Amino acid sequence: MPYNTFTVGRDCQLVVMGPFGRVDLAHVTGFEAQQITAAVRVDRLDGVQLGAELPKGWSGSFTLDRGSSAVDDFIAKIEQAYLSGKTIQGGTLYQYVNETDGSVSTYQFSGVVFKLASAGVYRGDAAVMQKLDFFASTRKRV
Repeated sequence: MPYNTFTVGRDCQLVVMGPFGRVDLAHVTGFEAQQITAAVRVDRLDGVQLGAELPKGWSGSFTLDRGSSAVDDFIAKIEQAYLSGKTIQGGTLYQYVNETDGSVSTYQFSGVVFKLASAGVYRGDAAVMQKLDFFASTRKRV
């Protein structure tokens, strides 16, 4: 539920559909996504500057405290499929955001590929934080 008139982190839920099915991520502690664009700039002879930002996909990352082997197994399965010469399809990522008016916004990232940026650091009496990066071809509201 949104707090007051602004969104807080707990207003976001994520569902990852990898190339081999749903991936249940335990203890997601952060999510970040950025639009990728290609800048086009025009310098007209009359001195007026024009610009456009052409959509070129989305990138982002998850941070999570390792609560299971789900992320490790997910990446290992993709890696093994690649090494076995199998075709690996892109996945889909769904982001659900509870809005301050009580509605839910749903965004679908398509053609998603993943990289385990950090499998974690193991230390005594400390949570093992992992980082999963992604690239998506498109993002749309559904």
